Amino acid sequence: MIPDIGGVEVVQIAGALMLLICFLLAQSKRMSPEGYPYLLLNLVGSAIMTMTALITYQWGFVFMEGVWALFSAWGLMQRIRGGTPTEIH
Repeated sequence: MIPDIGGVEVVQIAGALMLLICFLLAQSKRMSPEGYPYLLLNLVGSAIMTMTALITYQWGFVFMEGVWALFSAWGLMQRIRGGTPTEIH
């Protein structure tokens, strides 16, 4: 039997797809990790994932996605200010 998927899960899947699409396009050299589309999709996707994890009390996931969202916002702010987002390895 297939379990019911609620609204939170649908939103969570949408956020995950944003992150995975960014990653796939960057890895295949179809999207620049320094460009606005990549940075925005990463920020929105990770913010969505953070919020849905908060709603469902998944604290480890809140931490991981929250940090991801912060770094995405940092990169976006660097880009808006005319710089190049700093690579983090």
